[in-house]
Amino acid sequence: MVDVLKKSGVRDAADGVNVGSDFYDALDDEVKELVERAVERAQENGRKTVKARDV
Repeated sequence: MVDVLKKSGVRDAADGVNVGSDFYDALDDEVKELVERAVERAQENGRKTVKARDV
């Protein structure tokens, strides 16, 4: 699968703490699920565009 997140962006967001290597995969999986749910919601509402309100 494609990684959604950039490791450098995650490190920047986790300001002041180290990030374990297993955290990236777990976070990426959560983001993919969030995107999938947003896509489903957009489709249920007859849209082909995912919007902020779908999150």
